[in-house]
Amino acid sequence: MQTRNKTIKTFLRFALSIGFLSAVADRFGFWKAELSAWGSWTNFLEYTQLINPWIPDVLIASIGSIATIAEIAFAICLLLGFKTELVAKLSGILLLIFAVSMTLSTGVKGALDYSVFTASAAAFALSLFKEKHLELDTLFIKKEN
Repeated sequence: MQTRNKTIKTFLRFALSIGFLSAVADRFGFWKAELSAWGSWTNFLEYTQLINPWIPDVLIASIGSIATIAEIAFAICLLLGFKTELVAKLSGILLLIFAVSMTLSTGVKGALDYSVFTASAAAFALSLFKEKHLELDTLFIKKEN
């Protein structure tokens, strides 16, 4: 059971990390045009404005930058297994905000097609895996069968 949970936790960490890093790579033009959703920072900011029509235009670049920095930081922390429980919760919140923004501005189909609600749920599920803390007694006391 413990090995299975560790495998699931690792898979969730890597899947979320790669998803974040792929999205960031896309907005900086690192994916081929035919594979890209945005392809450039400008296109990403236009989409950010589209799904956040209530935010003033002057703040869109800041919102896009904050989201991008958060995605990079969350991806690195998840890859390293650093503060996984906390970072997973924050990732779930970020993805849920994104999904709700997509739903309210363009309809639910895009959020469903891009599995944003699913990714958010996966992040929240990952946050339920408690951090492992090294117990000193397991280092020095041999378990009896």
